[in-house]
Amino acid sequence: MTTIEVTEDAIRQTRELRDEFQRFLREYEFGMREVETKISILRDEFLHDHSYNPIEHVKSRLKTPDSIVEKIARKGIEEPDFDRIREEITDIAGVRVTCSFVADVYRLFDLLTKQDDITVRTVKDYIAAPKPNGYKSLHAIIEVPVFLSTGPLSVPVEVQFRTIAMDFWASLEHKIYYKFSNRVPSHLVESLSDAADAASELDARMERLHREAHGVPRKQLPAPAPRVVQV
Repeated sequence: MTTIEVTEDAIRQTRELRDEFQRFLREYEFGMREVETKISILRDEFLHDHSYNPIEHVKSRLKTPDSIVEKIARKGIEEPDFDRIREEITDIAGVRVTCSFVADVYRLFDLLTKQDDITVRTVKDYIAAPKPNGYKSLHAIIEVPVFLSTGPLSVPVEVQFRTIAMDFWASLEHKIYYKFSNRVPSHLVESLSDAADAASELDARMERLHREAHGVPRKQLPAPAPRVVQV
């Protein structure tokens, strides 16, 4: 009888933990939806008011429970609870915005982060200062309010902005490193670096073509504001 009671109690505790974890992840899902809605509104406004769509596509993802556990281990978080996880892991919810041109990346970043209910926590500009392997993207951790039945909650969401060329390069680099279990032969690493340079040149060339096709002289376009990379 005692064994049955202990087993039932253990099952109840496990279910409660599961339910609490699901509620925890839903907070991030709701935050992710809020950011998706804001970006969708910006895209529709550009289409209707400017007859131009600077956004090629948008992808979103939530970290899986296994991925969260792995990151807890990598960060050396001891005795983690949900409050500690909220504080230490800020990329549980992620939105990736792929733009046509570099200028669009900075423009959309500014339009999103200047909204009154958005708080910017960190910015890492790997376009102005690429990673040593050639990776380019503009990363921002923002906080967006989510209004629940229990009251408002500020949820962190990682938003990545990149061009089509940057996105293609990053996807290929990820597949190569996955195939070789992060032990990529040196000649492939060099080729990836060369490909990153080629992608950067392609971005610049396509943007020049776009400006010329629309009759916009280079000198009339404001240069992107320099950004501080926070590591």
